[in-house]
Amino acid sequence: MSGKQNSAVGEQQSSSSGKRKKTPKPETRLAMVRRARRINRELAEVYPYAHPELDFENAFQLLIATVLSAQTTDLRVNQTTPALFAKYPTPEDLAAAQPEEVEELIRPTGFFRAKTKSIMGLSAAIRDTFGGEVPGRLEDLVTLPGVGRKTAFVVLGNAFGVPGITVDTHFMRLARRWKWTDQDDPVKIEAEIATIFPKSEWTMLSHRVIFHGRRVCHSRRPACGACPITHLCPAYGEGETDPEKARKLLKYEMGGRPGQRLKPPPDYPGDPAPAVGAIE
Repeated sequence: MSGKQNSAVGEQQSSSSGKRKKTPKPETRLAMVRRARRINRELAEVYPYAHPELDFENAFQLLIATVLSAQTTDLRVNQTTPALFAKYPTPEDLAAAQPEEVEELIRPTGFFRAKTKSIMGLSAAIRDTFGGEVPGRLEDLVTLPGVGRKTAFVVLGNAFGVPGITVDTHFMRLARRWKWTDQDDPVKIEAEIATIFPKSEWTMLSHRVIFHGRRVCHSRRPACGACPITHLCPAYGEGETDPEKARKLLKYEMGGRPGQRLKPPPDYPGDPAPAVGAIE
């Protein structure tokens, strides 16, 4: 090999070694758990008012509203349930209703025939099997028509104070973006997340993550440039990173608009949602 060739090879090796970047080490489980818990703590500061976004006054109303919320918005449910609960305030009332009348009342929520069958069926089961009272155990709730683990944990956590992780589409999306899990099955996701956080945090964790998913970390265009936890997010950059453009993507109170509840909690910082028939 000539001197020029040796020199060229040396320069190439020197140049390559000078530009060579260290491959980042994979995150250990301990580091992931610490990061996940820090995300939860920081979300608690961002959303100290996080709450279920369905209007309800008792366990029965929450159960019905949660079943109706499938494939629609909480706002649409909240605009629909006042008339439903006024006419059928108890499981006994709803179980004895005329299906056609129930269908007409809940039509705005979509899939109204299937939902009517579910809410009338679960009302009859509550009346006949549980003495007219919504059961407060997971194994009982999931026996009711139209009630799965997600719905059961919403009711248990918010009506009975029993901790549970609500894996809806928002929670699933963010848990995967934040590398808390790589699972696709909600039950497996629930099981994995349960090993990361103490049980006492499960219900509020669910509210905070869902709040963040609805307001900032959207499915198609996450508002990365306006996100308060970018320093903890391995998926930063999937969405809009320009701060001004990102701020325009924020929803509900984060974007200066009403929330989904017609009757939000007293500490909610945004405006109540409009009632049905009002300008949205």
